[in-house]
Amino acid sequence: MPAQNSFANDLRVTSTRRIAILGIQVPSCVFIAIAAFGPAEYTRPAAALALAIVLVVFCIGLFFARGAVEQALRQGLLFREAEETKQQVEELFAMTDMLQAAEDHEDAGSILLATARRLLPEFGGALYVFNNSRDRLDLAKSWNVSESFHPGSTLLPSNCWALKRGKPHINDISRETLCCMHTIGTTPHIEVPMMARGQVHGLLVLSIDGEDAFERLEQVGRVARALADSMSLALSNIALREKLRTQSLRDPLTGLYNRRYMEDALERYISLAERTGSATSVMMIDLDNFKRLNDEHGHAKGDAVLRDVAAQLVTALRPSDVVARYGGEELIVILPNCGIDDAAIKAEMLRLRIEGLSDAHGVSISASFGIGSVPQTSTNAADVVPMADAALYSAKQAGKNCVVCADKRAGRDDKGAPRLAVTG
Repeated sequence: MPAQNSFANDLRVTSTRRIAILGIQVPSCVFIAIAAFGPAEYTRPAAALALAIVLVVFCIGLFFARGAVEQALRQGLLFREAEETKQQVEELFAMTDMLQAAEDHEDAGSILLATARRLLPEFGGALYVFNNSRDRLDLAKSWNVSESFHPGSTLLPSNCWALKRGKPHINDISRETLCCMHTIGTTPHIEVPMMARGQVHGLLVLSIDGEDAFERLEQVGRVARALADSMSLALSNIALREKLRTQSLRDPLTGLYNRRYMEDALERYISLAERTGSATSVMMIDLDNFKRLNDEHGHAKGDAVLRDVAAQLVTALRPSDVVARYGGEELIVILPNCGIDDAAIKAEMLRLRIEGLSDAHGVSISASFGIGSVPQTSTNAADVVPMADAALYSAKQAGKNCVVCADKRAGRDDKGAPRLAVTG
């Protein structure tokens, strides 16, 4: 639209110039004819008038020539701006296309870095993304870092005006603008929040030094917003894929692994144990009288107890141990490279920790444990879980709030009924 208006104005000015010159040239031709062919007394005045008109036409021509040069310069500037805009649009389309293949924040940050260096080579930049708990932003990628532009490794949302307002914000100490409380550096910079689907996913920072830094940051605001919009959609898709992946592996209430993941992990651990000759134990846990707790205190209390029990298990065990929700109030723990005797000691420790939650919740909380192990009580993954479940049933029959180990296989120990390993 601005280009069309500029063309119409140029056409109007050019037509006006031609009409003005033509209006002067016609009288000059008349006076020249009189000077050449008219009476002698009119020859000299007509020649003088013709010369004067020619001089006027020459001056007007110079004036209009200068205007034509200025017009050509303006058209050249508009052409260069159009070419730059076209290049920017092409780069942004290519960036959006590449972001569709980004699998994580590292991929997305690398694509942003490459695009920003092509579009804004003189600017430094940084990409911040929210962590899982969304209480801070972590630095995912930075480029063209200098002594005056050094993005920190973390950033708190409460310290950033761009995130508070949900709009781009320029920090320039020399202009005495309202500056954020976090540390990015002394160089003027613009911060653009990345928002998609009504949620902020990250922050884009662009920085440049110089006397005209503020004006240049204002000029690149449109490009910065376009970069942020493309990145925000990519970050949103990455977060959605991560959420779906987590939901497919973990129980939404307790955050523990679900039964499907547990079964796959058990197969892998036992296969590895067979090659190394080590033992893998399985611990079945069932909260005692959990239905009565739900009936008397409500399901909200039951959910809170389950979450706290899960937290106790995770914090007390090794990172290599797998804790999963088997179903309802029943939990299962896979202990790689752990024999049945060591598993019984760990189970007793966990039993005491779970029992210690009673005071915090104001209700009686306890759990029963059943333990099986490969190769000590079972031969493979198919029968170790039933063996541990049978031992758990024996613990329930023995009075609950205790640990029972399954019988060891024939040839490894005397056969008999499941034995009470530790009682509460």
